[in-house]
Amino acid sequence: MTTRRSILQLAVAAGLLLRDRGAAHAQTNRNRAGIAPEASIRRDAPYRRIATEEAYSTPEIVDRYRRMIEDGTTTDPGFAAMWGGFLRRDADWFEQLFSLGERRLRDMDSMGTAMHVLSLTAPGVQVFDAATGTSLARETNDRLAEACRRHPDRFAGLVTIAPQDPRRAAQEIERGMTSLGLHGVIVNSHTNGEYLDDEKSWEIFEAAESLDAAIYIHPTTPTLQMLEPYLSRGLHGPIGGFAADVYLHSLALIGAGVFDRFPGLKIVVGHLGEGLLGMMYRFDYMQHQIPRRLERRVSDYLKDNFYVTTSGMAWEPAIKFAQEVLGSSRVLYAMDYPYQFDAEEVVVTDGLSIGDEEKMQLFQTNAERVFHLKRG
Repeated sequence: MTTRRSILQLAVAAGLLLRDRGAAHAQTNRNRAGIAPEASIRRDAPYRRIATEEAYSTPEIVDRYRRMIEDGTTTDPGFAAMWGGFLRRDADWFEQLFSLGERRLRDMDSMGTAMHVLSLTAPGVQVFDAATGTSLARETNDRLAEACRRHPDRFAGLVTIAPQDPRRAAQEIERGMTSLGLHGVIVNSHTNGEYLDDEKSWEIFEAAESLDAAIYIHPTTPTLQMLEPYLSRGLHGPIGGFAADVYLHSLALIGAGVFDRFPGLKIVVGHLGEGLLGMMYRFDYMQHQIPRRLERRVSDYLKDNFYVTTSGMAWEPAIKFAQEVLGSSRVLYAMDYPYQFDAEEVVVTDGLSIGDEEKMQLFQTNAERVFHLKRG
């Protein structure tokens, strides 16, 4: 029988493997950025490139992550594996992650990126107790808002919340959107194994819908209940577990009737939808298996309430498929900085065989509409 201890041991091993491979992987990414034709990036493009899934963190939060892993106080082996690897990355990567100023701006300029929509990287404050997470969310939002005020044409931010306390999370959404001038909400998927389909969390959706605040659901590693088969095979991160986590979360929200209760709610999912779009026909065909009777087809909720971004997915067939099934008004550009920082991704996306109007939507106007950004 698989125990929590054995899964934690797997997590430690996975973190060590990431340590051994991390330096080579980071060097490969830097080499790709150097080899890719930065000179081929269109500097005279008729659109502003607004990248909508761009990560940051703070030294204080990362130090808390470190202590939780080193002390063995975390109860989430997936988190231990993921950040056990990230903590072994080099200082240059952390400079990128922490920067809300000159370093990030230089990197943006090198990629021809006009604006970053910034979100606290996974798992955000969702691995802490409710009081700690709520306090850190408030501090983090204050810091992010100040950075956005310093660079209003370059940075926009998403409100960090601690779903551990739904009432205070809803209050923080209101404060972030109204007092701080932030532009949406980031939820790093499950919170200690709990998803937002539980009605105890729906105050969060009520607040977001009332403010027209899009909720970006970013992946983290799967919950303890589903983690081991991914972890033991090295599939717990972006190659498998991340997608499984958000795929489940998104379908759980639909199946729980969230969008029947909150029809104006906007959900954004990265990595071109984490596989959801390719299953739309099957979702509808098998919808009778969902215990709750829904007012519409599953595909209708995806088409009416969901948006996807191209983060980490600079692949023309997949982007064009997403535009075809959701509509070009629901697909947004993203890079996934600093996890992916590659000039080739910009060149590929610039070169999509789509019309000028669709490119304008992809790179600029969809983001301006969804996140209420000032029109460039």
